[in-house]
Amino acid sequence: MKKIIHTNNAPQAIGPYSQAVMANGFLFISGQLGVTAAGEFVGVDVKSQARQSMENIKAILSAADLDFTNVVKTTIFLADINDFATVNEIYASYFSGDFPARSTVAIKTLPKNGLVEIEVIATQK
Repeated sequence: MKKIIHTNNAPQAIGPYSQAVMANGFLFISGQLGVTAAGEFVGVDVKSQARQSMENIKAILSAADLDFTNVVKTTIFLADINDFATVNEIYASYFSGDFPARSTVAIKTLPKNGLVEIEVIATQK
């Protein structure tokens, strides 16, 4: 059985997908760009966009009564692999020990020409 998770504290889906889906004890959060709930980028730099992406994830986790300690896997998509260290610093600040598994890939273009997009899989404790 699956349950759609939605919050007004994160950007609304811009296509035929949900912010997140809970299924079999796992929460699958769709990729989050560095945009506000109103759908506007918070800045033109990767640091501000990465922080906003993580804040969006935080809001969605909260809507499912979870937090970053529940995260087991993340994927980070970068428009420029040279931003790896900057995004890594922001990303790391949201976790305390026992980091989740992670993949980071550079891609040609992100939606809305964003600089970073992060997706998450979390589990209930």
